[in-house]
Amino acid sequence: MPFSTQWKIRFADVDPASIVFYPRYFEMLNGTVEDWFETMGYDFATMHRTLHRGVPTVRIESQFLEPSELGDIVEISITPTHIGNSSCTIDFLMSCNGSVRLKATSTLVYMDLDARKSCPWPDDLRQKLLETQGAPITAG
Repeated sequence: MPFSTQWKIRFADVDPASIVFYPRYFEMLNGTVEDWFETMGYDFATMHRTLHRGVPTVRIESQFLEPSELGDIVEISITPTHIGNSSCTIDFLMSCNGSVRLKATSTLVYMDLDARKSCPWPDDLRQKLLETQGAPITAG
């Protein structure tokens, strides 16, 4: 079952035409990843400060299908489609009122921040990732 959250499009998210300025979408996606990890018991503050671990994005591909506007409340869902030893490929789907606004695929890597190298997922986190794994979102 995918993780899902809502995000309100604010003034800071839009350009002078009142539509989302595309780099802001990446901030929204990253915020959604943070929220998702928190629900799995791995909040970013603890991961970074205590565990010295992170999940940087090493690859992202996106399709902007329809604009989002100031005041919209978008739903953002995450579905992991592949869980490796230290990486995870996830699909994002952003929609509003039945209209798909954005699709993206991203690869995250679980990383030892001190060594600056990938490391295996902790067993409990890997299990939670596997429990939410689903089929990839089709393009278009």
